[in-house]
Amino acid sequence: MAKQPMLKFVTVGREMPDKRTADMRRADFDEIYGEFAQEKAAEQAGRCSQCGVPYCQSHCPVNHNIPDWLRMTAEGRLEEAYLLAQANNTFPEICGRICPQDRLCEGNCVIEKSGHGTVTIGAVEKYITDNAWEAGYVQPITNAGERSESVGIIGAGPGGLACADLLRREGIQVTVYDRHDRAGGLMTYGIPGFKLEKDVVMRRIRQLEEGGVTFRLNCDVGVDLSFDEIRESHDAVLIATGVYKTRDLQAPGVGAKGIVRAIDFLTASNRKSFGDVVEEFENGDLDAKGKRVVVIGGGDTAMDCVRTAIRQGATSVKCLYRRDRDNMPGSKREVQNAEEEGVEFVWLSSPKGFHGETVEGVMVQKMRLGQPDATGRQVPELIEGSDYVEEADLVIKALGFEPEDLPRLWGVEGLEVTRWGTVLADFATHETSLPGIYACGDIQRGASLVVWAIRDGREAAQAIMAQLGPRAAIAAE
Repeated sequence: MAKQPMLKFVTVGREMPDKRTADMRRADFDEIYGEFAQEKAAEQAGRCSQCGVPYCQSHCPVNHNIPDWLRMTAEGRLEEAYLLAQANNTFPEICGRICPQDRLCEGNCVIEKSGHGTVTIGAVEKYITDNAWEAGYVQPITNAGERSESVGIIGAGPGGLACADLLRREGIQVTVYDRHDRAGGLMTYGIPGFKLEKDVVMRRIRQLEEGGVTFRLNCDVGVDLSFDEIRESHDAVLIATGVYKTRDLQAPGVGAKGIVRAIDFLTASNRKSFGDVVEEFENGDLDAKGKRVVVIGGGDTAMDCVRTAIRQGATSVKCLYRRDRDNMPGSKREVQNAEEEGVEFVWLSSPKGFHGETVEGVMVQKMRLGQPDATGRQVPELIEGSDYVEEADLVIKALGFEPEDLPRLWGVEGLEVTRWGTVLADFATHETSLPGIYACGDIQRGASLVVWAIRDGREAAQAIMAQLGPRAAIAAE
């Protein structure tokens, strides 16, 4: 009888791929985790308890069939594991790297709740997809025949690309418009290489290009091309722009030189990784080397900024957050990685103002947590007389993102938005107030995770295909 490959969680402990030392990590922008070998991936996948009610799957935005592809991995059926993993996730190797598994699948693993340590789902997902690329299991995008209908997608981030992938597999003509010179959105320019190496993103974009997706880059809608022109050129349009407007501070001295937006800092760093010449980096404005850096914020973007500043050679890096460790929104795993690399977290602290025409320091006010608000989170309260100055040469605002005013920027009448400024769209069909116009990802739901954008993009593709109807016309040869 063959040896049982599953249910090993009692005898086999949780184990992640080897993590490079902090000293090694500080010296480059390479990903911090190594790869599982096949035997180790099978061993860790074999810890899955094969739950009758898999909470890991129900807490995954794309509803991954996680127990089944873990079982296939444990049994050495790696091609089948990959095919199942990509069945409802367009970019499993990206999600395996950047999803906050500790808040999603792994955080809800049954054996984790029973005290045995979660299955390392993200690391296994990354392994089986990377292996699939190497082994040739990842097939080109093909379809049964070209259709004459076309769809325009505004935004080349994860939501737009996920939609483009499904539409092309149905033979629909797809053009993706994006303001940047490379596709990928925040996956390309917002997320640092130590979390997501850029060749992983570029590989998927090449697959889409080779599959027939047309990219119009360096195209700023409303400036280079009007929304009406795009609408007139296609049978349907998807708005998948993401949210890029930075939340700002209202404090004395906030306009001083040396106080920068997180998105500008991260974009400059990522452009350097591509070999681009970035003037703001070269002149030192967006380079942390030799500087005392203070990052304001407690989300995943703040974690990206502090860890990037460490790698750029900052003298010191401190993160100010107005709540405590237990109440910060960022991934706990990212906080641990940042601390290992030399970042200092200054909890229960909020900026009150800034010193210097070129920033020299942050006026910090200490906080305590008071009564819970309507969401259940304790409200930070000011501690009178506790102010002090935190010296700084570079301050990075990582306070989150808000939607741009698209109806005004694009001159679109009838495109309804919510009171938060996001595009008002049905969360099942992603239809907006304008016929034939859809929205997905952050521009619909607000700043969120890549995996939610992927889900939204795939749902939008299904809705668009339903609108276009069955194959009615074949494009000319």
